Amino acid sequence: MQEWSARAGSRVPVRVEASFPEQRLVGGKYHMASHSITLYVETMKQQCFLLFGSLDRLEEYIAVILAHELGHAQDGDLRQLCERLDGDLSDAERDRTLLQIEVNAWRYARQLLKDFADASTLDTIVMESLAMYNSRQATTSEADIA
Repeated sequence: MQEWSARAGSRVPVRVEASFPEQRLVGGKYHMASHSITLYVETMKQQCFLLFGSLDRLEEYIAVILAHELGHAQDGDLRQLCERLDGDLSDAERDRTLLQIEVNAWRYARQLLKDFADASTLDTIVMESLAMYNSRQATTSEADIA
């Protein structure tokens, strides 16, 4: 994991824990206040198995999640986007801001992983990660039209 941090030119500390403490399947978390990343290995195993039906791609899966979290850490717009979330936003504006935060991190991850991750594996993980945001965007857009 330190290899990926070094490859990214990042000095962000990476901690590894078993599972995300809440009842959600969160494989990794960037902590802006401490400028650190925590990866949840058992949770990533669950995610990998649910997405691919086996743990054959676990090493690649972990690298993808770490690259995504490094994307948050390297995102120069993250603080401003998070501050925006603290403001008085409509549901649609909040959803767009949350989606932008994730898209920024995935853009960075794709660049970092361009020579490592299988494109279809990466696409599958990204699509699954963004599915909730995209479905909320579609619902919001439909409500705006009605």
